[in-house]
Amino acid sequence: MLRRWRSLCGVVKNPKRRFRFTANLSKRYEAAAMRRTNHEKLRVAVLVSKAAFQFISGVQVSDYTVPDEVKDAGFQIDADELGSIVEGHDLKKVKFHGGVEGIANKLATSSTDGLSTRDYSSLIRRQEIFGINKFQESEARSFWLFVWEALQDMTLMILGACAFVSLLVGIAMEGWPVGAHDGLGKVTSILLVVFVTATSDYRQSLQFRDLDKEKKKISIQVTRNGYRQKMSIYDLVPGDVVHLAIGDQVPADGLFLSGFSVLIDESSLTGESVPVMVSAQNPFLLSGTKVQDGSCKMLVTTVGMRTQWGKLLATLSEGGDDETLLQVKLNGVATIIGKIGLFFAIVTFAVLVQKMYSRKLTERSHWSWSAVEARELLEYFAIAVTIVVVAVPEGLPLAVTLSLAFAMKKMMNDKALVRHLAACETMGSATTFCSDKTGTLTTNRMTVVKTCFCMNIKDVTKPSDASAIRSDIPDSVLKTLLQSIFNNTGGEVVATKHGKPDILGTPTETAILQFGLALGGDFQAERQAGKLIKVEPLNSTKKRMGVVLELPEGGLRAHTKGASEIILAACDKVAKESADVIILDDNFSTIVRVAKWGRSVYINIQKFVQFQLTVNIVALIVNFLSACFTGTAPLTAVQLLWVNMIMDTLGALALATEPPHDELMKRAPVGRSGNFISNVMWRNILGQSLYQFLVIWFLQSNGMGLFRLNGPDAQLTLNTIIFNTFVFCQLFKEVNSREMEKVEVWEGMLDNYVFVAVLSITLVFQIIIVEYLGTFANTTPLSFIQWFLSIFFGFLSMPVAVGLKRFEV
Repeated sequence: MLRRWRSLCGVVKNPKRRFRFTANLSKRYEAAAMRRTNHEKLRVAVLVSKAAFQFISGVQVSDYTVPDEVKDAGFQIDADELGSIVEGHDLKKVKFHGGVEGIANKLATSSTDGLSTRDYSSLIRRQEIFGINKFQESEARSFWLFVWEALQDMTLMILGACAFVSLLVGIAMEGWPVGAHDGLGKVTSILLVVFVTATSDYRQSLQFRDLDKEKKKISIQVTRNGYRQKMSIYDLVPGDVVHLAIGDQVPADGLFLSGFSVLIDESSLTGESVPVMVSAQNPFLLSGTKVQDGSCKMLVTTVGMRTQWGKLLATLSEGGDDETLLQVKLNGVATIIGKIGLFFAIVTFAVLVQKMYSRKLTERSHWSWSAVEARELLEYFAIAVTIVVVAVPEGLPLAVTLSLAFAMKKMMNDKALVRHLAACETMGSATTFCSDKTGTLTTNRMTVVKTCFCMNIKDVTKPSDASAIRSDIPDSVLKTLLQSIFNNTGGEVVATKHGKPDILGTPTETAILQFGLALGGDFQAERQAGKLIKVEPLNSTKKRMGVVLELPEGGLRAHTKGASEIILAACDKVAKESADVIILDDNFSTIVRVAKWGRSVYINIQKFVQFQLTVNIVALIVNFLSACFTGTAPLTAVQLLWVNMIMDTLGALALATEPPHDELMKRAPVGRSGNFISNVMWRNILGQSLYQFLVIWFLQSNGMGLFRLNGPDAQLTLNTIIFNTFVFCQLFKEVNSREMEKVEVWEGMLDNYVFVAVLSITLVFQIIIVEYLGTFANTTPLSFIQWFLSIFFGFLSMPVAVGLKRFEV
């Protein structure tokens, strides 16, 4: 469906630019085929016997020899051998190398203390031998490629051909350089549009690469130098000991060290929906898979492009996210308006040609055509093509992308990591927030405040209370209690760099472990005193955790903890990786800011659409009606190209990057099925369009007398005034569009440096075009009073906008 829709959109304008930051559909078929190939390959590796796999590959275990460079670096196994062990699920090779412990020794690491990285040079050497845990990224596209893509616009190519023919005809008729002015003006305008468009798109691509890097930054818990710490997955190397829990994505290929009830979802690689149980008997963990249940420690063996996930990514080209709902809506709007513009362009061209032919019939010269008249026909065709350029709001889908990317970057500064573009838009439509208390409504810290031992209930609000409890309960109860606290836990007490104990785990686990330490317990001693036989990790279904412990004196003991109702019931008998948005500071106010930015995205796009549709309607109607009644178009091709750049690229930059304000949260959110162009927007669009059309029509009808124009350049001066007034109406409309309902449109404008910069650039270029580029842009320098009246008529759109906002139907 998406492919058919894009081909339909391509009939109207440049599809390459419109769909640049969305999913590459052609690559999807390649990706699906390659994924099926990899699924089958891994399925064979898992299901076929290890002896058969070794027979097929022709590699005998006894044939392995350590390469000299690996030996010299202090290792007894190389990257290829490690990769073949995990990829082939080869237990024979694991046994040959002395089991997982033996492989850890050959990697010069410890399964308990992890790597020693005190010698930085050894870490660098390890990376040189085994690689780094980063995936190969597609090369950044150069600026000139964006220029080339901008030139692929069919209407711009047609305009370029018109400019070339106009250049040849002009030089042949009037010589150089006078005859080249018109053609060079069109060429200059086209190049200006192309380079501004390419610059905008290139900056967006750089921004997207930065955002993509941020989205891929995932932290994982690793044991290094004898203590547990958080690290980026990019810093992992073979030999690292990684701690995995429910919801974690396996960051590299590796081998199971220890853990309980580990279920791994390998569907992303093998296509199998049934989770795989990982244990000492099946110790293979593949990068890109997810932990569905349980927890474990993993020895990293293969990283980066050597992993199974890396090999899969090497065959694929990431093409961005699917279109968001708003992008799909605006693609529809852009295509419909484009078709309307195409219709008006054809009719305008037909009317202009008919007027010209009628004039020649009157003059009885319809059988003879001069080069001047041919050039006039060419100008009519250029105007018609330019109407299509102006009419098609190519900036609509791109404005969504720009606004979403801008919002993502700002959300990151507000401690919210957005993993998918559509999440920004979705948050703007959220009506209800469902949140747990811990971390978002509280400080994310918990403590034990009340206990019940031997039917005695006591408060534990001060550190000294724990000592009092210790003296009040029997030693046998205290021993069992400490045994339960330090063994039946998903947390851990570890030593930090400075030798001080640090507690890792959820707030609940941390609180209980802290209480155990306050009772005088020793985490390491309790863990070493008994042997864990079985662990049932906590999950949302069971709502409890349990362990079975083999006691030093013999026998087994089960400990359980969990939700009170679960545990008490038992006593009676012209994930972060899957989230779209990650709250990094566990603060509820951050959720509110994310919603505010989401609403800002929606409102900003509505502002841009309101602004752009006003320009579209006025440009279409003015040129169309003028062609019908006068036989000429007041806005030339070069002028329309400049207007197109104001309303398309520059307008998107100005209005799509407006920061949010608190008033947004007082509005009702827009649902997924809500109308994007609201009644208020239609009122503003039609009202502003009517005002601008009446002003331009008034100037066209009465401008000669109003400005006392006469002489051969009178019509050129009037057309310049009309063009100047039209541009200033867009400038003031841009300011008006900052608020669709509020009157205070100036408020906070100076805080948005992008908006101010766009207005300033537009104003400076307008002065240059009118005053200094007359021969190219078909303009003539204006007097002070003519400038003043152009600005004044443009400014009058401000009170008109105020009246429209206060008008109630």
